[in-house]
Amino acid sequence: MGMFVYYLVTLLESVLGIFGVRSFYEQPRYTVVEHLDRGVEIRAYAPRLAVETDARNQGDGEAFGRLFRYITGANRTGGRIAMTAPVETGGRRIAMTVPVEQDAGGTMRFFLPREVAEAGAPEPTEASVRLVQIPAERVATLGFSGRITPEVRAEKARVLTDVLAAADRPTAGATFFMGYDPPFAIPFLRRNEVAVRMAAP
Repeated sequence: MGMFVYYLVTLLESVLGIFGVRSFYEQPRYTVVEHLDRGVEIRAYAPRLAVETDARNQGDGEAFGRLFRYITGANRTGGRIAMTAPVETGGRRIAMTVPVEQDAGGTMRFFLPREVAEAGAPEPTEASVRLVQIPAERVATLGFSGRITPEVRAEKARVLTDVLAAADRPTAGATFFMGYDPPFAIPFLRRNEVAVRMAAP
């Protein structure tokens, strides 16, 4: 794909992202196995591959930048990997998927497409960026729209953990955030989720 087409597609998808259009993103496969109070879902996710880096906080632009550099050429193949559209790299097409995940412990992840995971994702060239294989797991989520402030995120995490505690569903680890839209998306059209991994049965 030529540079002009690459940037044209990226611009088009950025404009669509303002209005919450995310149908061109591949998402990790999951099945909803249980619905609980207040909109909480328990999902069973299939194994998936991610690229991750350490982050200071939810809005860490440097962490996002490192992951963005990986998908735009800071990898062993040196190919351009469009954030929202497939491009040629190493003889195959790669696209980034949603959600972008960030946990309270300071890790930010982009999930990679299944095709890339199956073919073998290129190794990052930056030492602070790494590929990680996420095993099959169950995750509880609570979706919401609007702006993502620390206060909103904390309140939604509290609701999620309260619902799980009332339903006697044990968790494993801290809550984390999953964002499906670019930061400039119209707030009421955003898809945000707080989530927590479930304890093994």
